[in-house]
Amino acid sequence: MHTVRKPTAKSLILDLLLAAGDKPISAQQAIVACSIFDISVNNTRVALVRLSAEGLIESAGRALYQLTEDAHTLADDVASWRTKFQRVRPWDGSYILVQTGKLPRTEARQKRARDRALLMLGFRDLNEHLHIRPNNIEESTDAVRSRLYKLGLERDALVFSANQFDAEAQQHINSLWNPKDLEQNYQQFDKKISTWLTRCDGLEPEVAAREAFLLGGSAIKHVVYDPFLPAEWLNTESRDRFLQTVKKLDGVGVIIWNKLWESVKTNPVAME
Repeated sequence: MHTVRKPTAKSLILDLLLAAGDKPISAQQAIVACSIFDISVNNTRVALVRLSAEGLIESAGRALYQLTEDAHTLADDVASWRTKFQRVRPWDGSYILVQTGKLPRTEARQKRARDRALLMLGFRDLNEHLHIRPNNIEESTDAVRSRLYKLGLERDALVFSANQFDAEAQQHINSLWNPKDLEQNYQQFDKKISTWLTRCDGLEPEVAAREAFLLGGSAIKHVVYDPFLPAEWLNTESRDRFLQTVKKLDGVGVIIWNKLWESVKTNPVAME
């Protein structure tokens, strides 16, 4: 299972904006949220300035911030984790492949965008330039291609479907994912979240907010990067239970954080 790590000011602010949807957040909210994780007011302000300079956030009014249009490209896809399971369809035994070329060192940013796009859609490396996943997501190969391009895959990369691999290649393909590890993660996360949900009502508001953020963030990241393998490969009932538990945690987390924001309005934090 993934280790839950304390967020940085930048990652926390971006996550808050992602959770807020189309609503901006205030500098005051950012300061309060960061203080819960022992991040200083000064570090929070520096993070806001840097995120703005990097083109990830922009002003939405006096001391209000929102994601920029460029940042929304990735954020919107991450935010769709709640409905990701709806993109899964029955598997016909074929695969989707992506053929990529070698990128120069000067294109490190493009390489990171490519790797992230492929990973978010569950692709694994068949070799250095060929990436593969079961053809059981989206309504068509065109739809997969479109999502990959939107997420950062270079436009000259080839995206196509294929089947009828020889026995040796098929054996290698089967080894690229570990369904048992995925099932174990589903069960562990489900148990951990369910246990937390039974005791969260007794926690102090800031403690509940912090734990909901960390646990929810870790679980949602797992959903975002889950390959959503076909039913022929793993126990989808275990995955479905996990997804429902994560949605329940998300709903409880929203309530906890909304109560925190209400308390901020009642007892505003000094901005200086």
